[in-house]
Amino acid sequence: MRVNCVSPGWIAHRDEMRPVRKRDHEQHPVGRVGRVQDVAELVAFLLSDAAGFATGQNYVLDGGMTKKMIYV
Repeated sequence: MRVNCVSPGWIAHRDEMRPVRKRDHEQHPVGRVGRVQDVAELVAFLLSDAAGFATGQNYVLDGGMTKKMIYV
């Protein structure tokens, strides 16, 4: 049995309260806010045989924001 977790950051979707602005995208190290498709593609990979050896992992899917935030 395999058990993994996906922890998404900001994922833009059509029901956003306000439009995603250019500066919202720019704050992410990858240069954009996440998309629903990004999460779906990671989940599809984790369900595939290609990820058959991956288990017990938390996949942080946040465009690098967690690594960018350094708290001292």
